Amino acid sequence: MGAHSRKCDWCGSGTPVVRDMEPVNTAFQYWCEECARALIIKGDPIETYRELDGEPIYGRLLDEHCTLKRFYSFATA
Repeated sequence: MGAHSRKCDWCGSGTPVVRDMEPVNTAFQYWCEECARALIIKGDPIETYRELDGEPIYGRLLDEHCTLKRFYSFATA
């Protein structure tokens, strides 16, 4: 099943825009934009990720909402 046909693992309804490549819990790998934003604001951003839409949506969210810059890495195929 491709990422385009998946739903957000957290809310179960949103279309995923980012995949956590090193998830703490494998049941939560795919995140929609709203849930990903909530993670960042909570202070628990995804550190190793893959953008699923071809646009840097998650990278933009990090720039807009992350006050503590950590070492993030964009996973390539």
